[in-house]
Amino acid sequence: MNTKRKEQPYSSQLKGVQALLGELPNNQSTNHAAVVDIIPSSTQPRYYFDPEKQQQLVQSVKQFGILEPLLVRPIAGNKYEIVAGERRYRAAVEAEITQVPIVVKELNDDEALHLALIENLQRLDLNPIEETEGILTLLSINLTQKVEDIIRLLYRMQNEVKGKVTQNVLGNPETQQIVEIFQSVGTISWESFVTSRLPLLKLPSDILDVLREGKIEYTKATAIAKVKDETQRAELLEESIQNSLSLTQIKDRIATLKPSPDLLSPKNQLQSLTRRLNQLKLWEKDKKTWKKVEGLLGKIEMMLTDVETEV
Repeated sequence: MNTKRKEQPYSSQLKGVQALLGELPNNQSTNHAAVVDIIPSSTQPRYYFDPEKQQQLVQSVKQFGILEPLLVRPIAGNKYEIVAGERRYRAAVEAEITQVPIVVKELNDDEALHLALIENLQRLDLNPIEETEGILTLLSINLTQKVEDIIRLLYRMQNEVKGKVTQNVLGNPETQQIVEIFQSVGTISWESFVTSRLPLLKLPSDILDVLREGKIEYTKATAIAKVKDETQRAELLEESIQNSLSLTQIKDRIATLKPSPDLLSPKNQLQSLTRRLNQLKLWEKDKKTWKKVEGLLGKIEMMLTDVETEV
């Protein structure tokens, strides 16, 4: 049964803390705490805070104060750790506000991270990398599995839908839980997530960085990532950001790029393979495939030994 967005528990029409907890019961009324007694979370799922938008919030706080309470949990030393509301906290510090409204809730580490993820995933300005990593972490918490295992399960689900595998993966309780979590979050379906979001995690690090900072749309980023020459890619990426190139303009520029003459040289091929192996970290993420790679590396080593013996 499909769940309408307005009926979803994580998509409430309430704002701020109330969107996470619903109407506050009597024992969770809003209090106030000194800013110096509030500590940012070490597991904050959001990596990037847009400087321009943050300054706008600072100006608002200076004029009107903190209108939405921070959700916090008590920690040792009569301090509070932020669960939701770090942007407001940062704005309060910069605006030199000494007291902020808070809602205190007893939460363990997983519960705190769960609520922090939900708050971030409901933000309209969340960039696709943060959304992808946030959803994967949320699934990891709920299913008590590693992110790598969640990714493999999502791809198996996709393969079953496409008829590439015959096992009944979609009938498993854990996959049903995945479907329900995507419906509850309400930002993207699991099918679209596998097709359009998971591939983003394979992008080169320079592309991932600008995506996290919201400097470029992911459709443009994926197009630029197809440029294998690192120097050419870096130049095109910088030009695209500075001149706000359209996707069509980016594709036109890619079409005019000439491949490096020594791109397929033995030296570059070896460097490329080494770089890809280091990035994939198969020995940690896919040990079965790594066993096959080890076998091939063993054969290469034997061949090299034979050549050295002949020399």
